[in-house]
This record gives sequence, C-alpha cells and structure tokens, in this order.
Amino acid sequence: MNVFETVESEVRSYSRGWPVVFDRATGAYLHDEDGNAYLDFFAGAGALNYGHNNPILKRAVIDYLERDGVIHALDMQTVAKREFLETFTDVVMKPRELDYKIMFPGPAGANAVEAALKLARKVTGRESIINFTNAFHGMTLGALSVTGNSMKRGGAGIPLVHATPMPYDNYLDGQVEDFLWFERLLDDPGSGLNQPAAVIVETVQGEGGINAARDEWLRGLADLCKRHDMLLIVDDVQMGCGRTGPFFSFESAGITPDIVCLSKSIGAFGLPLALTLMRPDLDVWEPGEHNGTFRGISPAFIAASEALRTYWTDDKLEKSTLAKGEQIGRTMTELAEQFPGTPMHAKGRGLARGLAFESGDVAGKVCRAAFERGLLMETSGPDGEVAKAMPPLTITDDELAKGLDLLSDAVHAVCA
Repeated sequence: MNVFETVESEVRSYSRGWPVVFDRATGAYLHDEDGNAYLDFFAGAGALNYGHNNPILKRAVIDYLERDGVIHALDMQTVAKREFLETFTDVVMKPRELDYKIMFPGPAGANAVEAALKLARKVTGRESIINFTNAFHGMTLGALSVTGNSMKRGGAGIPLVHATPMPYDNYLDGQVEDFLWFERLLDDPGSGLNQPAAVIVETVQGEGGINAARDEWLRGLADLCKRHDMLLIVDDVQMGCGRTGPFFSFESAGITPDIVCLSKSIGAFGLPLALTLMRPDLDVWEPGEHNGTFRGISPAFIAASEALRTYWTDDKLEKSTLAKGEQIGRTMTELAEQFPGTPMHAKGRGLARGLAFESGDVAGKVCRAAFERGLLMETSGPDGEVAKAMPPLTITDDELAKGLDLLSDAVHAVCA
C-alpha cells in the first residue's frame, strides 16, 4: 500500500487508470518518477491546450513571480488583471466583433456555469433551465442539475431540480425533426414546461462522448432561443480556447451566445482561471452579489495574456488544429474499417476526437493498452464507450504521428 491508497480519498479516478507517479512534464509528454515517458493525448482534460510547461508562458510567469507581483487579490484592481482584460478585449473580442462584459466567478469551470445560471435566473425572473442529453457542466449542484450523467448526478444526494433535458443533436438518430419536441412543449400551455430562463449547451460534448453538434443545429437553437425569449448559454469550458479550431467553438456556426462560460485553457499554463462572459445589458449584478476568495489568480492572468499574444494574433494555431484534427479523424476512420467485426466509429471536431466502441469495456481496454505503450487517453460517454483523444494544440507533427501509431497498436491489440 502507498500513501495515495492509504491517505487519499477513494474518489480519485485518473490515477487508477494510469497507476504511476508522475514527476515531470514538458510539451506533449509526461514523465514518471522512474523516467518513463508518456505521450499525452489527455492534456489535463483540456486545460493544457498549449502543452505542459510551455516555455514562453513559463518565462512570463517566472518573471512575474521574481518581481514579487501580486499573487492573490480577490477582485481588486491589479496590473496583471488590467493586462489580461486589455489583451482579451484586443485579441479575442474586437476581431470577432463581440461585446461582452467579463466576470471572474471563481477558479473553475463549474464556477463559470453556476454564475451563468444564477445570472440568467436573476435577469429573467424565471427558474427553469433547458439542458441536453449527455451534457456535462460541472459537479457543483447547479452545474450538476444541467448535467446528464446519472452516476455523477447520483452523487448529489438531493433532488436536482429546475432543469429539463432535451435531445441533443442526433440523439434520436435523425428520426425527429430538429427541435420539434422542444418547440411543441414551449408552444403548448398544457405541456407542463415552465417558461425557461435559458438554454445551456456545449457545441461539442466532451465528457458526454465527443458528440459534435452540426452548425445548422446550433443556428436553429440560437433562433429558437430568440423567438421564445430564452437566453443562450454556451459552455465553452473544455472546447473553447481553440480546441475545435477557432478560439470559441461556436464561431463556425456564426452564432453569438448571450452568455459564454470559459475555464480550463483560458488559464493557459494549467493555472486555475474562469470567466463568465455576458452581454452588457445582462450585467445586472449588485456589487458583491456573487463573489469568492479566488476570483482571478494573478499568475493565471499573466500566463493567459501571454498565450493570447503568442497564439491568437494570427490564424496559424487554428489552421494547425484543424489539420491535425483531420489527421486523427482519418486514422480513427481507417481503424474502424479494419475491424468490421468490432463496431466502432470516429467522431469529433478539431483536436477533440473520439473512437466510439459498442461498450465501455472495449474502450477501457483500448485506453489501458495505449497506456501500456506510453500513450495517455481517457474514456468518455455515458458508458465510457468512447476512447477520447485530446492532445495539446501545440503537439508537433512527429509527436502526433507517434501517438496515432500507439493508438493503432492499442486498437489492434484489443480488437484483432
């Protein structure tokens, strides 16, 4: 027995699938304490889009620390926060003609979601929120109420209320016209559906199984929200900051959400940071009405600003992400074709890709075989039936090719 087994809670999960002790990390690699290298197709569940210990970001953070820059400041005004606000405005919002107020709700994605739900209810005076099948929005009670996974919901211990799930894109295998059921409930005074305050959606469901909504479906949803006076919240915690190609995952659909949730890679260096973006007219908070001790950790502001200046003042990273994503998609499709006796199919967008199997047992075996070969991948989906590939966006061509070879070897080992 080691200290992790004797002292740490049984709730730990990733460490069970990867039972080594990691010590160092650089770029797309993690190294355990025995010196073994593992190519990372996990990237901190999307928190490390720029890789481990990115040298450009590390230098900026070290310089800030060495000059005794403010580390913790609640929501006080600091040089680091000003730099981030100005950089985010100039690099992200202005080029996309977006006009949002920026709220720092706390350090994690669930904090961004909780603030979005709370604000939507405050603005509209309504309680009901519409979410979607297989959604994942976080583990706090409000975020969990709009999450689909029954195991995670079961951990709440109390009823999760004021949220109603609707079918996500292709949930019914194209058998029902988009939003037919949803709109019928909205229009029917006998449906029992209270007028919703908002709809919350992921454009690609990461934890739900790498389910990518079509752009036309997202446009239809945005139109439905406008026609029925519902706020549209896009949870871009995992798929934002370039994971699907563009900085925001909703850009390709040409929609403008009322509220956007960001976290994970907005902190750039693996440092905690979360944003809730809102239309200026929705910013009806009273001072201190929603607060917290960690509403903006200054080293995360520094790393985030440097990442925006380094990677988002041109379209090189976006184009690279799209091209590498297509490469993963082709490899996964070819693997599926090689094993017609083992049902599997490729899915996803950008560098959020999945190989879906008929069961979580098969997907789990593939991920274990990948780990044994030096590749870190996790499963996702309601039954863990999808082997998920989410490498850093900065992964090199050679590293990507090596990772795909390891994945192919793992699939062959399990399915041959």
